[in-house]
Amino acid sequence: MHDALVSAEVLALVPLSARVLNVGKRCGRKCITQQEINPLLVSFAAEGKLVVRLKSGDPLLFGRGGEEIDALRQADVDVEIVPGITAAVAAASAAEISLTDRRYADGLLLVSAHRAPGKAEPDWRGLSDSRTTIVVYMPGDHKNIAKGLIRSGLNGQAPCMLISKISLPEQQSFKTTLEALRHMPLLPAPSLLIVGETVATARLTEHQPVYRQPPQTKTGTENRL
Repeated sequence: MHDALVSAEVLALVPLSARVLNVGKRCGRKCITQQEINPLLVSFAAEGKLVVRLKSGDPLLFGRGGEEIDALRQADVDVEIVPGITAAVAAASAAEISLTDRRYADGLLLVSAHRAPGKAEPDWRGLSDSRTTIVVYMPGDHKNIAKGLIRSGLNGQAPCMLISKISLPEQQSFKTTLEALRHMPLLPAPSLLIVGETVATARLTEHQPVYRQPPQTKTGTENRL
């Protein structure tokens, strides 16, 4: 049972004997709800099957991993969690920056701009600090985030970076400032925003996109998806 962000190259590694189900949710579009996914996990496990819940990045960061673990535990299903590389770390590696470089940062804040229904927007005034590297997952309209961070007291010239489709062949990275970020167009989702003085050390030049050649890998999964 895989999320929408799991690539075809990864799915090509799945044994042909496995049943492959896409249970992904992207940008509010859902082919299946979380309330449907949880009992599916339990029912497949109850049939004696080995169930893999495949996610992109780390399964316990800004995903539904906690809800799924609770459902499985309540059904007395054994769970093993395999850690992954979260988007913040992958983005920092691509840009060759240290998120916690001691010369510029004393802390690291991971925050999601995508809020559950009924939840308030992030309180940037209470979260932002010039000595904290801020990584915003699912930034959506980054113009409002830039305005909020500047209103919270951050310098408009604070360096920041937008990264789209991290670790994929279509990856794009743009290094800019909070002030200029407000005037930049949106990048294709999924994307990530990094704000902090450590971004100034990134290897990318200002507004320079980075593209990678797509891997030469056959998917072989068309008849199973």
